[in-house]
Amino acid sequence: MQFTTQALNFSIHPYQAGSRPPVTKPNPEFLQEIGEEEMRALLERFYTKLHQSPIREIFPPTIEEMKSAGDTSADFFIQICGGPDYFSQRRGAPQMVKRHAPFPITPEARLHWLCLFEEALQPIIKEKQSSEANIQSFWNYLNTFSLWMVNTPA
Repeated sequence: MQFTTQALNFSIHPYQAGSRPPVTKPNPEFLQEIGEEEMRALLERFYTKLHQSPIREIFPPTIEEMKSAGDTSADFFIQICGGPDYFSQRRGAPQMVKRHAPFPITPEARLHWLCLFEEALQPIIKEKQSSEANIQSFWNYLNTFSLWMVNTPA
């Protein structure tokens, strides 16, 4: 694995109602570098943070249910990063906009979600488990994907 010293850019695209920019999947090398175990640890960190966040009301109420949601989310991210299709095997086609439709996701909730994901990524960054280019690719995916999930005005 080769590391460059480009600065990671965790800027957040502004939300524009009705905008659905094209989503580019993360570089498969991100998953190859961190492995499935670390992807699951990333989502566990993230869902633990969500459970303690101002947007926790749009997520399952108990820590056990949050862990289960995190496992499902890890399946999705493993698949979207070029790994085995665990999500599709267990839950069917992703159809993430449809799956998130019952939950009121505001532009502000999206910002919280992204900030918490950035925090959850920090151990991967600090321990250099993946190249900056691949971490950036994963972030860029999250940034654009999250625009698609907003379904409730501010």
